[in-house]
Amino acid sequence: MWREYSSGYLKNNRSAAVSVMTAAFISSLLLSLLSCQFYNMWKYEVERLRAEGDQYALMAMYLVRDANDEAPRLVFPLFLLIMGLASFSLIVIIHNAFAVSMQARIHQFGILSSIGATPRQIRTCLLQEAAYLCAAPILLGTLLGIAGSMGLLALLEMLAQEIEGRRASVFGYHPLILLCTLLITAITIGISAWIPARKLSVMTPLEAIKNTRELEPRRKCNSPLLSLIFGVEGELAGNALRVQRKALRTASVSLLLSMTAFALMQCFFTLSEISTRETYFEKYQDAWDIMVTVKDTGIGSFGEAEKLRQIPGVDDVIVYQKAQAKSLLSEENLSGEMRANGGFFHDSGKYVERDGEFFRVSAPIVVMDDASFLAYCEAIGALQRTDGAVIRNLICDVTNPDFRHPQYMPYIKEAGTTRLVARTGGVAAEMSVSDCAETAEIPVIAYTEEVPVLREEYATIDKYELVHFVPASLWREIERRTGGAEEDTFIRILCREGVSLEELDTIQGEIEKNLAGAYTTESENRIREYETNDEKIQGMLLVLGTFCVLLALIGLGNVFSNALGFVRQRKREFARYLSVGMTPGELRKMFCIEAFALVARPMLWAAVVAVLAVGAMLKASYMNPAEFLAEAPFVPIGAFVLSVGGTVALAYYLSWRRMRGMDLAEVLRDDTMM
Repeated sequence: MWREYSSGYLKNNRSAAVSVMTAAFISSLLLSLLSCQFYNMWKYEVERLRAEGDQYALMAMYLVRDANDEAPRLVFPLFLLIMGLASFSLIVIIHNAFAVSMQARIHQFGILSSIGATPRQIRTCLLQEAAYLCAAPILLGTLLGIAGSMGLLALLEMLAQEIEGRRASVFGYHPLILLCTLLITAITIGISAWIPARKLSVMTPLEAIKNTRELEPRRKCNSPLLSLIFGVEGELAGNALRVQRKALRTASVSLLLSMTAFALMQCFFTLSEISTRETYFEKYQDAWDIMVTVKDTGIGSFGEAEKLRQIPGVDDVIVYQKAQAKSLLSEENLSGEMRANGGFFHDSGKYVERDGEFFRVSAPIVVMDDASFLAYCEAIGALQRTDGAVIRNLICDVTNPDFRHPQYMPYIKEAGTTRLVARTGGVAAEMSVSDCAETAEIPVIAYTEEVPVLREEYATIDKYELVHFVPASLWREIERRTGGAEEDTFIRILCREGVSLEELDTIQGEIEKNLAGAYTTESENRIREYETNDEKIQGMLLVLGTFCVLLALIGLGNVFSNALGFVRQRKREFARYLSVGMTPGELRKMFCIEAFALVARPMLWAAVVAVLAVGAMLKASYMNPAEFLAEAPFVPIGAFVLSVGGTVALAYYLSWRRMRGMDLAEVLRDDTMM
C-alpha cells in the first residue's frame, strides 16, 4: 500500500521530486570532489617523500604515532574536519528540500494517521521515498565529482608546469575512497531526510488535518521600499518573502556569499593584474628581454659574455652579480635635503644602526662586468674607469607612505670616497667602527640618479639603502673585506625593439645552447613570462569561479525547492487574492517582484561589500580609482549576476505556470486531499 501511495505521489508531483534529486546530486558532487582532492593531495605527498627518501616524514603520512614530522600527520585530521563541516553544511542546506516536499503532504498524512497509519510507517515511507529519489543522483554526482577532480588536477598541473623542480602530479583513485564517499553522502542525505520525516511522523492526526497548507505570518510584515516602488503588488511580494524567510535562508546566504566571493575575486585579480603590469612588466619592458641565472657561479668565473653578444638578434648583454655590505655614514655626510627631512630620525633602528658618530646603512652592491660598467659610466657622463664605484645618490621621502608615487631627494653629499664594511659574517660586522680592520675605502667615480638598465628594484623595503655599482675588476680586490657576493650570477639580455615571442624563443634557445655543459642555468623571456602570468591568473579565476558557481547552485537549488515545493501551500493565498478582485496579471507581477527582490537583496549587499573592499585595496595600493574603473570587471560580474537572476526567474516562472490554471472553488475547500 505504501509503495503504491509513494509511486502515485511522485508521479503526480515531479517538481518536488526534482528538487530533492537536485539537492542529493549537488551534495554528492561536492563530497566526491573534496574526497578526490584530499586523496590526491595525500598521494602526491607520499610519492614526493618516497622519492626523496624521507622515511620519517613518510611514516608521518601514514599516521605513525612516533613519527618526527607532525605537519604531514595533520592531512588526515584536516580531511576529517573539512568533510565534517561540509557534511554539516549540506545537511542544513538539503534538509530544506526534503522538508518542503514532506510538509506539502501534512494534510494527507493526517488523514492516513487518522485511519490507522503509525508514526513509524509514515517515517519509513518518507525515508524510502528519499532513498528511491536519491540513489541515481548520488551515483551520478559521485562520478561527476571524480571527473571534476581529474579536470581540476589537470588544470592545476598545467598552471604549475613552469615551477622549477616540481614533481608532476598524476591523478589517482582508490575503491576505498569511492566507498567512503558513498557512505558519507548516504549518511548526510539520510540525516537530512530523517529530520523532517521524524517531525511529521510525531504530529497528531488532528494537527495534521487542521493544517491549512499555507504560509502564515507570525506578525505583521511591512515592506515600505517594495511598496513604494511597485505599489500593492510590491507590498504583497515583500510580505510573502518575509513569511518564507526561514525557508529561503539557505538561498539568501548562499547567493550572498557566492556573489560577494565572485565580485571580490574578480576585483582582487583585476587590481593585482594592473599592479603587476605597471610595476613589473611595463616598468621593465625596456630593461630586459631575456634573463639568465647562472647557478653557483661568481662573476669572475664567467667568461662567456662576449660570445653571448655575438648571437644574432642580441643588442646588449650585461653580466652582474649582487652582494650586500654596510656603508658608514656620519651626519655630515647627509645632503641638506636629507637633514632637513629628519635624517635617520624616522628609522626605528630596524634598518639603520647607530655606532658612535657613525651610522651603518645597507649598501647593496651590484657587480657588473667591466665592459658593461664602462658603458654605464659613458651613459651617465662619468669618467670611464674601473677603479671606483658609482653611487645611486637618491632616497625617497620616508614620511610619504605613497609607494606608487614616491618623492625623491639627494641622499648624501658628494665626496671622493665611500667606506664599506662587511654586512654579515666576519669580525667587521660585530666590531665598532674604530676597531674594524676589514673595511674598504674605494674611490667614487660618480654620484647619479640614473641606474643601469637592469631588472632590479632598489630601496623598496629598506628605504635607507645606498646602492653601489662597481666593476668586476674592482670587486676582486674588495670582496674579502665586504663579506662576499651571492652565489649566482645574472645575465640581462636586450634584443631589438619590437622583437616577437618566436624570435625571443629562438635567441633563448641559442643562449642555453652556448652555456650548456659548462654552467647550470635557468632562463626566462619577457613575453612568455607575461603570457604565463596571464594564464595563471585566468586559471585561478577559473578554479575559484567554479567554486563560486557551486556555491550559487546550492542557493539556486533551494530557490527551486521553495518555489516549486510550496505551490500547494500558496494556492490558498493566491485564491484569496483572486476572490477579492486581483487579476492574474497582478499576481504574475507579484511573482516577478518576489524573484527580483530575492536576487536584488544579496546583489546589493555584495555590491556594498565589494565597493568597501575595493576602496580599501585602492587606498592600500595608492592606485588611482580611474585606473581601476577603466578595467573594472563589470562584464563577468554582471554575467554572473544575470545568470543567477535568470535561474531564479525560471524557478518562479515554472511555479507560476503550475498555479495560473488553478480552480478557485477547489482550492478554497478545506476537506480536499491535495
